[in-house]
Amino acid sequence: MSETEDTFARLVSLAVHDLRTPLATVSGFARTLERADLGDPTDRYVGLMVAACDQLAELLEEVGLAARIEGDRWEPNVQEDDSARLAAAAAESLEGAEARGEGGTVRVDRDAAIMALRLLANCARRHGALERVTLDADGTAVAIGPVTPDSARVLTLEELRDLGAAVAAKIVPALGGTIELRDERLVVTFGT
Repeated sequence: MSETEDTFARLVSLAVHDLRTPLATVSGFARTLERADLGDPTDRYVGLMVAACDQLAELLEEVGLAARIEGDRWEPNVQEDDSARLAAAAAESLEGAEARGEGGTVRVDRDAAIMALRLLANCARRHGALERVTLDADGTAVAIGPVTPDSARVLTLEELRDLGAAVAAKIVPALGGTIELRDERLVVTFGT
């Protein structure tokens, strides 16, 4: 990694860290207002603010992890897990996703692996204009599908149009895994 790339990765990490403080303030006040039961339409607006704060927090976590990986400063907490459980956790955290299949033992950082699967499944759903996607566990692999021609270009980073796909493309190899397009499905294979 060049000095410029390392500097940029560090700047991104610092920005993510510094953005968390004002986000925590806004989120805290929004959650306080949420508990106050101010009535319609204020409750609806506060709910939107809380949801936006949660989304910002997730985005900061994703960008921060990508910057740590890029800057070679990520120390994953690698432990044994099951690919079916990882797929189920990713599907549970994403609207319009379902997990199926029989898993196998993998060695991953659980939170990062779930994040990568969720990001890829969300990208497949959004860019494929799909209502539902499945995450099918099969041994050490999780196949996400269906993948349309439009979503395939984004998932494989042929078109860089989705932050989540770009972040997942950093996470999976950093965990010793691979991502490949096979038969209208995106197959994520984790290390053992």
